[in-house]
Amino acid sequence: MKKIVQTAGREALGQFAPLFAEANDDFLFGKVWNDPSVDVKTRCLLTVTALVASGMTDSALQYHLQNAKEHGVTREEIAGVLTHVGFYAGWPKAWAAFGMAKKVWAEEAPLTDKDRFQQEIMFPIGAPNDGYAQYFVGQSYLAPVSTEQVKIFNVTFEPGCRNNWHIHHADKGGGQLLICVGGKGIYQAWGEEPVVMTPGTVVNIPANVKHWHGAADDSWFAHLAMDPAGENTSNEWLEAVSDEDYARSCEAARNI
Repeated sequence: MKKIVQTAGREALGQFAPLFAEANDDFLFGKVWNDPSVDVKTRCLLTVTALVASGMTDSALQYHLQNAKEHGVTREEIAGVLTHVGFYAGWPKAWAAFGMAKKVWAEEAPLTDKDRFQQEIMFPIGAPNDGYAQYFVGQSYLAPVSTEQVKIFNVTFEPGCRNNWHIHHADKGGGQLLICVGGKGIYQAWGEEPVVMTPGTVVNIPANVKHWHGAADDSWFAHLAMDPAGENTSNEWLEAVSDEDYARSCEAARNI
């Protein structure tokens, strides 16, 4: 965590009230704000809440709203917090705070579902997976994670998106390894029950096994995909997963 350094106290009151300035800069911000027991984003929201509840809608609130934005508080989060505070601290106080918050977050457009999911996962979603679009139902995205030694790709599926049945052929070795890094997805081998994938789920797919994988119908899904080395490897794309089979798999996923 980046250390928070504050000098506003000494700049504004260093000559007039040096003890107050020292307490503000060195103790409140120097020690309390840097205490690791509470993360900085949470401290920002707590401070905004306390100021609004106290009826403070001056430059102090504007500073802490800006500070909250810089430490990851989104436009949607601050709107939710101020709405909640309004019911407990008073409607007029919330109205005043909203006016200031709108200015601080004026240039920030509302997050899309894709933006929200990107915040949940540590790997990039990447570009639309146009090169393989013909083998997918729905929209998928592809981002290279490693292009040397072992090739690793992050594949992201919008809700309802899945790839066709396919086979990773190999005379020896080969197959595929999937690691879920976000959301909820489904893997199914031909003739077997579907496997629900959540963050941390690892699926080892042997060579020459017909299978498919994709998102549940109510969730985004992302997995890392790796193709182990093998002899005479090739991929064969087959028919799309039927709506009936997909619906049954999603029903199983909803129970997780």
